[in-house]
Amino acid sequence: MKIGVLALQGDFVEHIEMLKRAGAAGIEVRLPPDLAEIDGLIIPGGESTSIGKLAVLYDLIEPIRKLAETQPVWGTCAGAIFLSKEVHHQQPVLGLMDIVVRRNAFGRQVDSFETDLNVPALAAGAGEPRPFHAVFIRAPLIERVGADAEVLATLPDGRIVAVRERNLLATSFHPELTGDDRFHRYFLSLRR
Repeated sequence: MKIGVLALQGDFVEHIEMLKRAGAAGIEVRLPPDLAEIDGLIIPGGESTSIGKLAVLYDLIEPIRKLAETQPVWGTCAGAIFLSKEVHHQQPVLGLMDIVVRRNAFGRQVDSFETDLNVPALAAGAGEPRPFHAVFIRAPLIERVGADAEVLATLPDGRIVAVRERNLLATSFHPELTGDDRFHRYFLSLRR
């Protein structure tokens, strides 16, 4: 299985390494032709405005929208912002997921944090899953989800940090920085 990782800006190399651990090939995506032979796409964290502007510059918006009609697409941190239909900031977005996202909802870089999350979807029939250690870096918050979206994880106070809508996945945090490949395996299972 070949999974594309949008390699315009951000931490795409870490996702490629995690995909390899999870048993898939990670392919850097920079231009529309790079989308032709992939079985899914990850949009990594980074700076969401830059990712959006570069995606417009390289004519990737419509090809990614088309890809999402048949393949799974996952946005982590800035990638979740880019997938959303609405963000509280003027910037290019794909408008694919019926979620409203607030950029930098937890504060500045110095306010970044790590915490354990309960994510029942990661159990995959194996009983109660162990907590997933999540890394939040200038993270967005998923403020609202549409009727077709499933909340996968929240913080203890109920704030939403992971959502699935059909073949689309959004996480406010950075699973690629943890060494735990369960979210990447979960994403690969969306392909089946």
